[in-house]
Amino acid sequence: MRILLVEDDTKVARFVRNGLKEEGFAVDVAEDGQQGLNFARDFDYDVIILDILLPKLDGISVLKSIRTRDPQTPVLMLTAMDTIEDKIRGLNKGADDYLTKPFAFEELLARIRALLRRKYRTASTLLRFQDLQADLVTHRVFRGEKEIQLTPKEFALLEFFLQNPGKILTRTAIAEHVWDYHFDSETNIIDVYMNYLRNKIDRGFRTKLIHTVRGVGYILKGEE
Repeated sequence: MRILLVEDDTKVARFVRNGLKEEGFAVDVAEDGQQGLNFARDFDYDVIILDILLPKLDGISVLKSIRTRDPQTPVLMLTAMDTIEDKIRGLNKGADDYLTKPFAFEELLARIRALLRRKYRTASTLLRFQDLQADLVTHRVFRGEKEIQLTPKEFALLEFFLQNPGKILTRTAIAEHVWDYHFDSETNIIDVYMNYLRNKIDRGFRTKLIHTVRGVGYILKGEE
């Protein structure tokens, strides 16, 4: 999943970005409100983490502008101000959740997972397709009774497919959701990682689940 972090404190931004990348997320970081708004307009994100006190454009103004064109993407506000009035103001402008600084990374991650479950309308941390399942918290993956070991990037790829079963996912869509905006679209890295993932998920099983759509991308489906 791809996350936008809008945070001008470089120490906090590095802490959050590194932690989320270790969990398999693709993370874009904006250092001020205007840059954050530009990113939100130019790219699709699964969750936006937005600080309130930002240079150039404050977080509430950024949130208001985001909501004029995108009422759906979950927005988690970060704030050093722990007052009811501040939280009400943000929630009234369209924030989905609040987290007060300083915070534990585990709590931030739990809130992000909760927002993703709400977005994709599931109450479980397990994603399933036929005999394949992935746990979003433990990152354990099973095909039937067999546990499959995946790297963080492979898990991120699988998560994206499990969120979109039966849909053709283009290479562009995969790049935008699993890699960050620095990704070089001219490389064949997506096909390389898809080959890694398919070998782990499908090798040794009669029913193949990950299929190539020639010239377009890939799809998660059972064999017809």
